[in-house]
Amino acid sequence: MRLRTMTLASSIILAGAFLTCDRAMAAATAAEAERFVASAEERLLKLSVEFGRADWVKDNFITDDTELLSAVANDRLMAATTEVAREAARFDGVAVSPELRRKLKLLRLALPVSILPPADAARREELTQLMARMEGAYGQGKWCRPAPNGPEECLDITAVTRLMRESRDPKLLLDAWRGWHAVGSKVRKDYERYTALANVGAHDLGYADTGVLWRSKYEMPPDAFAREVDRLWEQVRPLYLALHAYVRSRLRATYGPDVVPASGPIPAHLLGNIWAQEWGNVYPLVAPKGQGPSLDVTPRLVAKGVDAREMVRFGERFFLSLGLDPLPQTFWDRSLFTKPRDREVVCHASAWDIDFADDLRIKMCIEPTDEDFRTIHHELGHNYYQRAYKPLSFIFQDSANDGFHEALGDTLALSVTPAYLKQLGLIDSEPDPSQDIGLLLQQALDKIAFLPFGLVVDQWRWKVFSGEITPAQYNAEWWKLREKYQGIAPGVARSETDFDPGAKYHVAASVPYTRYFLARILQFQFHRALCRAAGQSGPLHRQSIYGSKQAGRRLQAMMAMGLSRPWPDALEALTGERQIDATAILDYFAPLKKWLDEQNQGQPVGW
Repeated sequence: MRLRTMTLASSIILAGAFLTCDRAMAAATAAEAERFVASAEERLLKLSVEFGRADWVKDNFITDDTELLSAVANDRLMAATTEVAREAARFDGVAVSPELRRKLKLLRLALPVSILPPADAARREELTQLMARMEGAYGQGKWCRPAPNGPEECLDITAVTRLMRESRDPKLLLDAWRGWHAVGSKVRKDYERYTALANVGAHDLGYADTGVLWRSKYEMPPDAFAREVDRLWEQVRPLYLALHAYVRSRLRATYGPDVVPASGPIPAHLLGNIWAQEWGNVYPLVAPKGQGPSLDVTPRLVAKGVDAREMVRFGERFFLSLGLDPLPQTFWDRSLFTKPRDREVVCHASAWDIDFADDLRIKMCIEPTDEDFRTIHHELGHNYYQRAYKPLSFIFQDSANDGFHEALGDTLALSVTPAYLKQLGLIDSEPDPSQDIGLLLQQALDKIAFLPFGLVVDQWRWKVFSGEITPAQYNAEWWKLREKYQGIAPGVARSETDFDPGAKYHVAASVPYTRYFLARILQFQFHRALCRAAGQSGPLHRQSIYGSKQAGRRLQAMMAMGLSRPWPDALEALTGERQIDATAILDYFAPLKKWLDEQNQGQPVGW
């Protein structure tokens, strides 16, 4: 899901390539530095709020005019932050307080979006218009097909998502998969030009390319961060391989050997998700024998007539149980909870901080499903994080790193256990512990299946930005990486007339994606630490912090730090550890890994 907060620091560069001055600077003083920072914060806050409002309108009323208005506001913000970044270099050698030094560093190396614009005004304007157009094209995307009796039928992303979730017809699934991926080809030409312009902006401020920029924001050099990601993947890769082998064998039993190979990649359209990034929707096809029904609460939500607003109330009440405050009334008045009938909107779930004070919102086309129930907890995690750090200076109003923001809501969702669901009346009774393999498999189909996809999106973009992948190779290299990491393949031949990366929102909208990989690791590390703070015991996957004020205080203390301290400090405040560590995932899924290894005996593992 996307965090849509127009913070100055949402793409902060915390180490690595430093800016150089274009002209000799006069000697500066500490007093001048203080005045400069105060002025910069005031200016950038105003422009960020203006862009946030324009972008909200653009996402909720998609027209050529709203796209242009958003692009103009974004251009003003980009121009100002680039100017501020250049001017901040003047104070490099000035003796100032540690807090002011950190603010100068963030001003010098930060932007409210992930792209450094070219210094040239015309190219900067072109870039912002390209970005708005690509996101708009995605938001208006549809798969159109002949209707059995009548005119052509066009399905938007919500309808395609539902079809991919529910259908078990491999031909229909392939048609839907191919139909939605045609959306990507509409942005291919724009994406090529966007890449070139984004790299110009990166070069202007001292970065080798935009991929280096993105990898530089984690308080370590870019190459060190790439190695850190590899280290974390190697920790969890054996668990993914075991899950992949088991799912492939069960899908082969369902669809037959002509559709699913015994030892090769899994066809992407058979995994219950448009992008095959999460596999939870195929649980009924792979469920262990004798493990009882799924904990999918969709039927109960439908039977109870739970509407979109009440779905959000469920999520808010979880945070209230931790001792946190209710959401402001403006949240309920201004958020978008359902897809309007009279216009196109960007339905991709997102959390917004419009004014960096109290105007918090979510934008989401909510349906009464188990998936949306959990997504709401995720999006509200963003909003509560935003609220926690709002007393800080504008420069510090962001998460410790972007993975923290994404991890927060999912940490709470890990506490959506059988005990919690029973308390809400969404299940009648807690399953016996003998049913835990099924529960863990359900979780793994989303949490573990996602991990390699969380790597692929930016592995591809880093290579595109560096020039290692050229436009002539866009689609072929995308599928090479997906096979390498995920072990999946398209169910139909693809060519360079296609642009399958562009069928993913975060590519079309220029949102860095490694944050989601980090978040899947961090959320288990957070969950383990908070459960310990709550005094929980027993298997980690059965523990919940619902109702624990002590866990709430620990969580609030970390969130309130915002970006005022390096992320290892924030991690230590919550967990007592200073390194991101995947052992909590291995602890959580240990019983499932043992079971999968037993099921896979005699079966090929890998591809």
